[in-house]
Amino acid sequence: MRLLGIAALSVMLGGCASVTRGTTENISISSTPSGVEAVVSGMEVPTTCTTPCSVVVKRNADISITFQKEGYEPQVVPLTRDIPTAGAAGFAGNLLLGGVVGMGVDAATGAATDHKPNPVIVTMQPTVRARPPAAPKKPRAPAPAHAPEAGT
Repeated sequence: MRLLGIAALSVMLGGCASVTRGTTENISISSTPSGVEAVVSGMEVPTTCTTPCSVVVKRNADISITFQKEGYEPQVVPLTRDIPTAGAAGFAGNLLLGGVVGMGVDAATGAATDHKPNPVIVTMQPTVRARPPAAPKKPRAPAPAHAPEAGT
């Protein structure tokens, strides 16, 4: 009976989404062309990887990814957080098992949310290079004058 009470208390202290989905998620990152440096900010320690790659982030983090490669325009992709069906179901499960404490845990950890877009896919745009100014045209030398024909 004591073991059953401890188990029930454990479930109530942990949020349902926290238990079923975890507090982290894997973000897949790719680009065309591949080999682009992706700087992931919003994590406790900013992380850099080379596409294609993936990173593990906390579900409650405000994430943005900056893509950069020489010869291409840099791009920044901010990720948003969304509550998918699975997250909503886990959060709602708190009504049955976790109560207000479980809801608070899920809200604090972001366990009910997913980052969007995932996977993050970008197509890099080549840098537009300014054309060098055209060299000034040299004036043409005047055509040689025709000499009068001899004997006229």
